[in-house]
Amino acid sequence: MQRVTAQLVAGLVAAVLSLLAEQCWAEGGGLSLAERVIWAVNCGGESHVDVHGIHFKKDPLEGKLGKASDYGVRLPILRSSSDDQILYQTERYNEDTFGYDIPIRDEGEYILVMKYAEVYFAQSQQKVFDVRLNGHVVVKDLDIFERVGHSTAHDEIVAFSIKRGKLSVQGEVSTFNGKLTVEFVKGYYDNPKVCALYVMKGTLEDVPKLQPHPGLEKPEEEEKEEDEESEADEEGGKKKVPPGFKYRVQSGPRTPNPYAADNSSLMFPILVAFGVFIPTLFCLCRL
Repeated sequence: MQRVTAQLVAGLVAAVLSLLAEQCWAEGGGLSLAERVIWAVNCGGESHVDVHGIHFKKDPLEGKLGKASDYGVRLPILRSSSDDQILYQTERYNEDTFGYDIPIRDEGEYILVMKYAEVYFAQSQQKVFDVRLNGHVVVKDLDIFERVGHSTAHDEIVAFSIKRGKLSVQGEVSTFNGKLTVEFVKGYYDNPKVCALYVMKGTLEDVPKLQPHPGLEKPEEEEKEEDEESEADEEGGKKKVPPGFKYRVQSGPRTPNPYAADNSSLMFPILVAFGVFIPTLFCLCRL
């Protein structure tokens, strides 16, 4: 009897472990990064396989919607590996809202990665637009130059899930019919665009990180030292810098403020004029 019970327990445990293993495999736990990617496209460009083995196909919108541009190929792109520069150098833009339809059959946790680089404008507030996912605004007022500066790689990463016929993203839920629509929404400043994008199964921790930007990111040790210094300043009555505070990237040297110059040299002729005018006016009144 004990032997039969032990066999039943062992069989039950094996079945549970098997189910857990299948679930982990389905969620992407047993797959490589490239195998987790279900859809990828090099917008405005040809097909490309990146350093992680992700196969970006040729833009399916070519000749159908929007305009392709390779203006960025003349520029080196910061934060991107030398082998994957093309993913940020080509782009597709449109004078109105445009997007891509991505079929998704399986339920699970997904990540949308959108790649950008500003290769034309040299200041902020020149190109600003939103990104929608099945009608949900997931990126608001994206200004690439303001985020990272000129000719610098920038990835927008959005996590979402599909379960029981429902799409959940950033706290919002809607009915999912098997098609994910990523839209780049026309705003007040220029045209929306995208350089490349892909959808993968997994979590935010699974997404490859871009190379650090000298003016945007700091090593963890420096951040820890700054946190300690800020706490010490708070104890000493000084203003504390909020944890995780990011300094804006300086894309070039500061422009001198013309209004900050010493204006005393301009005031001297005015004072002399007043000194001459007032006695002259007094003399004329006496006449």
